[in-house]
Amino acid sequence: MSADVIAKSTKTSAADLVLEDRVHKSLYSDPEIFEEELDKVFNNTWVWVAHESEIAEVGSYKTAKIGRQPVIISRDRKKNIHVLLNRCRHRGATVCEGNHGKTKAFTCPYHGWGYSLDGELRALPKPEEYEGILDKSKYSLESLRFETYQGMIFATFKDDIEPLEDFLGGAKKWIDLFMKQGGGYPVQVLGTHRFRFPGNWKIQLENTTDAYHFPIVHKSFISSVDEATQEVFDFLDGEGFVEDLGNGHSVMLMIPELKDLDEALDDPIPDRFKEFAESLKEEGCSEEEIKRMVKAVGGCGFNLNLFPNIACSMAFFRNLVPIGPAETEIHHIAIGGQGAPAAYNQERMRLHEHFQGPMGFGTPDDGEAWERVQAGSMAGTDGWIMVNRGMSKLRTSEDGNVQGAVCSETGMRAAYQQYKKQMSI
Repeated sequence: MSADVIAKSTKTSAADLVLEDRVHKSLYSDPEIFEEELDKVFNNTWVWVAHESEIAEVGSYKTAKIGRQPVIISRDRKKNIHVLLNRCRHRGATVCEGNHGKTKAFTCPYHGWGYSLDGELRALPKPEEYEGILDKSKYSLESLRFETYQGMIFATFKDDIEPLEDFLGGAKKWIDLFMKQGGGYPVQVLGTHRFRFPGNWKIQLENTTDAYHFPIVHKSFISSVDEATQEVFDFLDGEGFVEDLGNGHSVMLMIPELKDLDEALDDPIPDRFKEFAESLKEEGCSEEEIKRMVKAVGGCGFNLNLFPNIACSMAFFRNLVPIGPAETEIHHIAIGGQGAPAAYNQERMRLHEHFQGPMGFGTPDDGEAWERVQAGSMAGTDGWIMVNRGMSKLRTSEDGNVQGAVCSETGMRAAYQQYKKQMSI
């Protein structure tokens, strides 16, 4: 069936709107397709919900969403992790409204039903009215299956899904590399800021492994840094690549020399980090520790996309939450080193603010581009989004995967083929 015929068919399924080299623009705005995505994609795969450092202490919690469904990630008194549906078993109100924090229990604000950190129903007002008709042990908050990898917590509604490590597959190698940026310390979440843009979630999914836009959209960022840093980010003609890692995951290696932060630690410290290195020395760090932290402070040299909702993007996590066909919430999550010198985490935060922060040079420009894609997708009755760049120059990676140039759209095609697979269920 030709692309034109598909576009004109009123009974075409969402899966049929994904071709090898293009996707139809209606995937950005059709309300029926969006509802189908929530079920077939977000309710039928592993979805990232938190990093373990966000719930490090007993009694700590974080709220999140799997598609549209609200969940609580908590750590109980035995230090066990739980992922619970954020819904009272009585009349359905959410029992936790904070983004994160610490608590001894979750209490429904409507009728006062109280739940422990593991979700067990512990107390309810006027229990005598339920005598003989309610067994508290059967009315705990609903628990979801979850698994972790390198501190990243993924949950799923699907009981018969493959193990998380099988789902991550070829992405595990890159997650391992990404987690080295603690500078010799475990990775720790330092803070999160949230914003929404008027566009579809897949627009942001595409962006993470799209190097082609960088010198155009991010001119303001490039003009804000010194010449040495500008050279680092001049990577379109470099030796980087985009690789399809399977199951919708992909990696875009932009700066090969920063692929493995444990390598080349004896290289001279760049001038732009001399002051930072001196502050580490004043905190009593050894020369070896200083070199390791200087190498890691700016993050790794790649963006890793984990289908469908989380990116390990150079130096931070980017979590997308679909709100509606034309609205998406983004969580930019700053990370540093747990127990690292104050100067290290401070420098990480300053670099995060410079690009990803709400007043930074990168995020506002990205948001503008995403909004324009959504607006443009409403023009005309037919239309296709092209994802064919680099298709004629593909090669096989050392791991046996499909790989293209750093400015290819290999990552987008990987995500859309997994999307097509799940939307075909």
